[in-house]
Amino acid sequence: MILFANLSTRTLAFQMQDSAMVDSLTSMMEPESISFFDLMVEGGVLMIPILILFFLAIYVIAERWSALGRTKTDTVAFLAAIETMLKSGKQDQAIQYCDSFDKPLARIIKAGIKRLGRPIRDIEDSIDNAGKKEIFFLEKKMNWLATIAGVAPLLGFTGTVTGMIEAFMDIQSLQGNVNPSALAGGIWEALITTAAGLIVGLIAFGFYNFLLGKINRSIFELENASADFIDLLQTPATKK
Repeated sequence: MILFANLSTRTLAFQMQDSAMVDSLTSMMEPESISFFDLMVEGGVLMIPILILFFLAIYVIAERWSALGRTKTDTVAFLAAIETMLKSGKQDQAIQYCDSFDKPLARIIKAGIKRLGRPIRDIEDSIDNAGKKEIFFLEKKMNWLATIAGVAPLLGFTGTVTGMIEAFMDIQSLQGNVNPSALAGGIWEALITTAAGLIVGLIAFGFYNFLLGKINRSIFELENASADFIDLLQTPATKK
């Protein structure tokens, strides 16, 4: 009985040792968790301008999206109201009606109404000049997004190159006697800036094209509405 008890005790001890070894190996095989802040810190100094570009891109995207949303106008209803007022000889009322809309179309049409009584060419020139101003404001800050889309990945690559240079300098200083684990750690730390720069660049580039599409649609609608307004002015003369 005593022999069996000793065997059981030894067996239990071996099982506990095996379990401890398995737990130790498992913990060694599991990847070390790292917080987002620590990840950014490991990326080095160049992570600072990359993060600044990220927040700047988010600001431009939100600002332009909001601004473009405020430019939408019911073109048909607006021109119909302007036509009714002008045919009634209420030019001042038509100008006041345009002032009540803080929209690009209203400002363009207002510029044309102020030129009524002059040759149609003068009215068209006034509308074109007002349209150019509105297009300038529609495209405002879009060059920021284009710049961020190009600069952010370059900053990321620069951080990776400088990190790799430091890693190889360490290898040289240690005469090649370097721990592969430490070398791998230095390499992935250097690659953090590339990943961050590419992510920021992709966000900026994607939204640049998306917002540019919205701007082009707005410009197309403004041009069509301006042409309709010129036709509206010429219609009475055609009927006479």
